[in-house]
Amino acid sequence: MTSDVEKEPGLQGDSPDHGTPTPPAEPEKRKREYKEFGHEEEKATHANVDMSTVYFVGIVLLLFINSTIGFYEERNAGNAVAALMDSLAPKAKVKRDGSWSEIESANLVPGDMISFKIGDIVPADCRLTEAINVSIDQAALTGESLPINKKEGDQCFSGSTCKNGEAEGVVISTGANTFFGRAASLVGQDDDTTGHLQKILAQIGSFCLVSIGIFVVAEILCLYAGFRYNYRRGLDNILVLLIGGIPIAMPTVLSVTLAVGAQQLAKHKAIVTRITAIEELAGVTILCSDKTGTLTTNKLTIDRNTIRTYGPFSAEDVCLLAAYASRTENQDAIDSSVVSAIGDPARARAGIKLLDFKPFNPVDKRTEITYREEASGKLKRVTKGMTGIIIELCTRNKTDEIENRLEADVEEFATRGLRALAVAYEELEGDDPEAEGNGFELIGLLAIFDPPRDDTKQTIDDAIALGVKVKMVTGDQLAIAKETGRRLGLGDHMYAAKVLKDGPTPGSKFGSLDEMIMDADGFAGVFPEHKYEIVKRLQGLGHLCAMTGDGANDAPALSRANVGIAVEGATDAARGAADIVLTEPGLSTIVHAIRGSRVIFQRMRNYSIYACAVTIRIVVCFAILAFAYKFDFPPFMVLIIALLNDGTIMTLSVDRVLPSMTPDSWDLAEIFAFAIAYGLYLTASTVALVCIIIETDFFQRKFGVSLATNPVDHNDPQLHMIVYLQVAIISQALIFVTRSHGFFFMERPSVALMCAFCVAQLISSIIAAYGNWGFTKIEAISGGWIGIVWVWNIVWFIPLDWIKFAMKATIVKSLRARHERQTQKQVQTTGVPITRTQSRAASVHESLYSNRVSFIKRAARKVGFGGKVSMKPEELQRFSSIQAQRAGATLARNPSRT
Repeated sequence: MTSDVEKEPGLQGDSPDHGTPTPPAEPEKRKREYKEFGHEEEKATHANVDMSTVYFVGIVLLLFINSTIGFYEERNAGNAVAALMDSLAPKAKVKRDGSWSEIESANLVPGDMISFKIGDIVPADCRLTEAINVSIDQAALTGESLPINKKEGDQCFSGSTCKNGEAEGVVISTGANTFFGRAASLVGQDDDTTGHLQKILAQIGSFCLVSIGIFVVAEILCLYAGFRYNYRRGLDNILVLLIGGIPIAMPTVLSVTLAVGAQQLAKHKAIVTRITAIEELAGVTILCSDKTGTLTTNKLTIDRNTIRTYGPFSAEDVCLLAAYASRTENQDAIDSSVVSAIGDPARARAGIKLLDFKPFNPVDKRTEITYREEASGKLKRVTKGMTGIIIELCTRNKTDEIENRLEADVEEFATRGLRALAVAYEELEGDDPEAEGNGFELIGLLAIFDPPRDDTKQTIDDAIALGVKVKMVTGDQLAIAKETGRRLGLGDHMYAAKVLKDGPTPGSKFGSLDEMIMDADGFAGVFPEHKYEIVKRLQGLGHLCAMTGDGANDAPALSRANVGIAVEGATDAARGAADIVLTEPGLSTIVHAIRGSRVIFQRMRNYSIYACAVTIRIVVCFAILAFAYKFDFPPFMVLIIALLNDGTIMTLSVDRVLPSMTPDSWDLAEIFAFAIAYGLYLTASTVALVCIIIETDFFQRKFGVSLATNPVDHNDPQLHMIVYLQVAIISQALIFVTRSHGFFFMERPSVALMCAFCVAQLISSIIAAYGNWGFTKIEAISGGWIGIVWVWNIVWFIPLDWIKFAMKATIVKSLRARHERQTQKQVQTTGVPITRTQSRAASVHESLYSNRVSFIKRAARKVGFGGKVSMKPEELQRFSSIQAQRAGATLARNPSRT
């Protein structure tokens, strides 16, 4: 007993003179403190390890999913280059050491003599040394809808097809140095590996992390330095902010939304090859479209509405007689168009007996048929061909009046980009098909053109109604481009590609090349690098550009555009460079895709506001409670809230929303403003509830409920459960406010979202009623408390719509007004409306045409002006033209293409 008595004072420090009991007492004291501290560590560490393990697995899984998506996105440029290179001619006939042999086209070198004939693919860029009736189809390269006649000294491009004749030439460039090779090298060039959506997500993530970081630092200073918390208690409070605040599910939610959207677009015959292109398509403001094969059918057709007649025959008779004078097998493009004009090809030989046929040749430049009409037994002859040749044959009605009419009609067709085809007719006496006739009579003039697709005009009108400006960019002639533009309602403000090199002419209404490009309805005679530069420059002006095309010549621009769209029947090169591949003819699918992408954009925007608001709500709310009441909310319960929220929010990918009628854009200032307003309001709802419970007995007195401690302890386990239920319910309910533009009940959500919300709330209520989890410091609460929390949340939820309306009327309105003022200032300064937008492609300063007067500003700073440099408009325009000419020289390195 003496020993015990002596030890007790030693423990309390009352008798420092006791030497014997002190040594054993001190180790016992240290041992007890160490044990208690260790026990606290063990409890907290156990829960923390569980959470860390769960989130570690989740983060790894999310990173794996997103890295897989990124892999598929970034491989497109490589596929496009491979498709372009694979489409080069594999074999070539070459003359070496005086003898002809066939080798791989890859083994050709400049200086080799090559030959090719009808049906062959030109193996390399060459200069013709001999040409016999050569006609080259280079539509896949330049977009020209008609074959081009070539003569000695002309240049032929690698990858084009010989449609007629045969030729020999000397190789002038091979591989990557060819016209086709340069197109291949442009695919993927200057491409920014960070997509538009990734940049937006990075900014949203930065907002959330900065918000979390501020309050984490504040808690470290306050809890540790001010309240002297031990390590584990303070860490638990910080974990609450990190787990609840970081929108860890954002990449997955948005990826799922995009994936579901891609499936929906596939139903409209649009295959998405780069999933983030859906988001960029929603913001597209300019659609640059190739003409041949995209806006048009790439199939020559007789324009029946413009047929001119000069004799007793009707337009229908002229078409039928022209069809008689056409081949019905082994047709060229013109014969095929003439025969197709009569509807049934069988009519081209019905009721007649063919006696003699002379096919087209470059010398006579016409076709001719001699036939017997079965009904009357008479011999007749019809010829069709070039107008100058045909009119010389017409001896029966060749008068000044007829010649003047014909010349005027041909000139009219030429100004409209239509190719004229004259038709003449004569009768023969007797039964000799070789005999001379009674003289040809000019009976009609046919107009041949590449017609627009049936749905193209409606598609363009729909695109314009959606706020998307359409520009035609074609390699065809300017007159043809203008005529196509008029037929489609695009307009005829079109310019030849040379303006991209020379800039606007002095004295024109355009002060800069920027203004001309923005005003233009299209450009004609362009090469692949011109299309590429047009898209790149429009992006530099702040526009998100979509580009449609079908040929190898479109691949560089498809790759450069924010959204490259390969139409049905496109080459492998175009498909590989495109982000969206259409599997149905025409462009109507694009309108469906634009509307669908805007629906998907609205879903992503709704989630972004929600995610940022929840971050503010969790971080600010629990930081204030920790500062005011030393409230230690269990991190495990925040994990439960996050899991239930993420599961519910996944259904936003199929939510019912309305697309906007104007291009969408990520106005992050608006998103953050809404998020802060919602977050602070929800914070107030939680803090007010806790204050009433702790500071008063209102609920206990009015509703007869009670908590585990009385007076209420600030860290009562049942109080933790009440806060959990309140936060879980109203945080998820916020999505119904963020997803709607008006009152939340005016826009019906999807069944999936509503069911997911109800299930999540049921689970939360069950946890509140039965969750006696001592390891996480919570206890179940009574049905009375659950009812109080539900009523409390409903009361606080109703004003959320009014907060939304108040924000739109004040803060958001002010932000938009400021944005409009900045835009107007840019217009007054530059003459071009510029709205800077991040794009998938590289920024404007990398363009050949960018910053054309920036050297003036740099020079002014060097000589110490420092102020604003003023110049006469004429001088500024002169500098602009000089710079444009220098840039044009870079595009026109090959003199044969200027």
